[in-house]
Amino acid sequence: MAALTLARAYQTSFDSRPHTTLAVTGGCLNALGDIVAQWTQNITRKPHDKYAPFDGIRTLRFFVFGASISPFLGRWNTFLERQFPLRALHGSRKVSTKALLKRVAADQLVMAPIGLVAFIGSMGVLEGRSRQQIAQKYRDLFMPTLLTNWSVWPVVQVVNFRYMPLPFRVPFQSTCGVFWTLYLSTVNSREERKQDRDTAMRRTLG
Repeated sequence: MAALTLARAYQTSFDSRPHTTLAVTGGCLNALGDIVAQWTQNITRKPHDKYAPFDGIRTLRFFVFGASISPFLGRWNTFLERQFPLRALHGSRKVSTKALLKRVAADQLVMAPIGLVAFIGSMGVLEGRSRQQIAQKYRDLFMPTLLTNWSVWPVVQVVNFRYMPLPFRVPFQSTCGVFWTLYLSTVNSREERKQDRDTAMRRTLG
């Protein structure tokens, strides 16, 4: 009952303010993913590692990224809906598998790399990294993360494009993406610590 009430409230908000609704929803779910990541990193840390206090600024960065990209994802989903209709005729119940696979392929070959470029670049900027450090982030993170993306997201997007109504596709993606954000947050944090160690070492040697 609570889920139904929440879904109705979301639909009402989406109907009147679609971009704002997507931004707030995406930002909150992205922030949740980072909170889960920070908690996970602490409970799985090695005995000799120090307990890391909660980093609210890091979570805020993830909120900002999620809030910024979610309206864009909403427009992208609308484009896919128009470009690759699943039903050729109005009222037809038969779903075109070919159109569904085209949607997934377009999403993974076009939007997945764009989203990853945006994520790595925006995190670098929000962390105050130099151009050289952001370029290093791309070299270290882009291809491994994209390959991991392609091993996970096609199945999720088949379900999303096939069964979710258009207004709920970005929230569904963001909800599943809580676990993806956990992964992104972890690899980005690892790269952040690596760059901080390299910077400290150069200062010591310099």
